[in-house]
Amino acid sequence: MAVARPAETVSLPAARLTGLIAAYGADNLLVRDAATGVVLVSQMLDNDADGRADELLFQTTLTAKEAKRFTVSGASNGAAQRPTSPTTTFSRFVPERIDDYAWENERVAFRTYGPVAQQLKEAGRKDGTLTSGMDCWLKRVPYPVIDKWYAGNVQTPSYYHHDRGEGYDPYHVGDSRGCGGTGVWDNDRLYVSKNFISYKTLATGSIRTVFELTYAPWDANGRVIIEKKRISLDLGSNLSRHEVSFSSAQALPNFAVGITLHDKQGSVRANQQAGWFRYWEPLDDAEIGTGVVLAPGDVTEFRDHRVAQPDQSNLLIFTRSAGTPLVFYAGFGWTKSGQFRTVQDWDAYLARFAQTLASPLEVSWTKTR
Repeated sequence: MAVARPAETVSLPAARLTGLIAAYGADNLLVRDAATGVVLVSQMLDNDADGRADELLFQTTLTAKEAKRFTVSGASNGAAQRPTSPTTTFSRFVPERIDDYAWENERVAFRTYGPVAQQLKEAGRKDGTLTSGMDCWLKRVPYPVIDKWYAGNVQTPSYYHHDRGEGYDPYHVGDSRGCGGTGVWDNDRLYVSKNFISYKTLATGSIRTVFELTYAPWDANGRVIIEKKRISLDLGSNLSRHEVSFSSAQALPNFAVGITLHDKQGSVRANQQAGWFRYWEPLDDAEIGTGVVLAPGDVTEFRDHRVAQPDQSNLLIFTRSAGTPLVFYAGFGWTKSGQFRTVQDWDAYLARFAQTLASPLEVSWTKTR
């Protein structure tokens, strides 16, 4: 499938680089563009926090059907030779804002909510939050904002709800699925988990941030669900990757991924055959598109589910429950970011993203010595 790849992450398994790692150390490997000899920004990734490298990541831009060559070598001072990136990915637990978990790259930011926020809500406190939905933070600057916005919020409550030129958080989640929350649909009702109960930050860096969220067992119409999410975000992407492991002693009908429809003033569009689904809506003095992309074979149907109850209108994508973990991508585009001007731009982005998933990059190896 011919599709351009403007920010393609290339993953090289560490198992293919054992000789170089043994000789120089995982932090001293260098990726070069073979045509120019330029050393590229790269990131060594430890996927399971066991102290051993699992993948070497770098990014490139490819036109449709283009082939490029790269070399991997080692040097005793390789870490010092590797260029620093002007942009990055980042994620962390945020105890100063009760117990959010937030993540970002140079294009988008997100957050979700932890157990203390749930306890406060259940105790009747106005500062509590009870939801496993995913929140969108709208940014229009390429540098990180999470630390700055949360620090501002400590000094000035609701700091990040006001746009001071970098973006802000006007996106309401409530009891909806937000942008990529999950649940089980049964007997005309959506059953969902509560807030995450534990987290693990696995990586932050110039190419990718990775973390895990664990949820307390939750009930879906008599079925007890065990759920864990592994979420990652790559540089250059508007969509986070969600890898959701879920299980139950009983069969699970209609495991669903959702996007909130807020006040139902926007429009839904879906291409089930290609695997992408979106909502486009007005937001203050601009517009925002949210979307989910996943393998078409994992989708059974979708519903534009609009009801009178607040926060219960969602675009729901129903998936097959066999073959977990389920992998999907969820994110947004905001017209004020300068990345997307129209709904057509957002649709084209999601369509291209789906195409790249359907036609993965082919990587071949040649050992030179």
